[in-house]
Amino acid sequence: MVNKELSYSKDFEVRFSEVDIMGVVWHGAYPLYLEDAREAWGHHYGLCYDDYLRNNVFAPIVDMDIRYHRPIFYTTRPRIDIVYRYSPAAKIIFDYEIRDTNDGNLLTSARTVQAFTDRQYQLILENPDFFLRWKERQGLTELTGRAKE
Repeated sequence: MVNKELSYSKDFEVRFSEVDIMGVVWHGAYPLYLEDAREAWGHHYGLCYDDYLRNNVFAPIVDMDIRYHRPIFYTTRPRIDIVYRYSPAAKIIFDYEIRDTNDGNLLTSARTVQAFTDRQYQLILENPDFFLRWKERQGLTELTGRAKE
């Protein structure tokens, strides 16, 4: 099993437009926080959205699970931690934790799963070649089941 952890952390600010009348972050803002974390992670590890597009591949979210442990308030200074979870399948799995930077309390945990599709939105069942090459550069190729090119 591949045990290498590819993680990234990002502090962020809660914008006033993201809170409801109670001063709590509206539940619909959380997917945007996850998206921002995936984008920052991708820039850090060299797997950006441009890479998908250049390779004629989309990677839509097919599953998203968000657990709200504590509310995030407008005055909270949160940090999101994102971890890539290896899978030999043609999918991308991330786990997330949002914590309060003042006391370290866990505010939110989440998981997303992305699948690959072609430009006609047809599911791709095998890892795209560019993704396999990225996995190889990251040392994540032990279980891909394909010979090195």
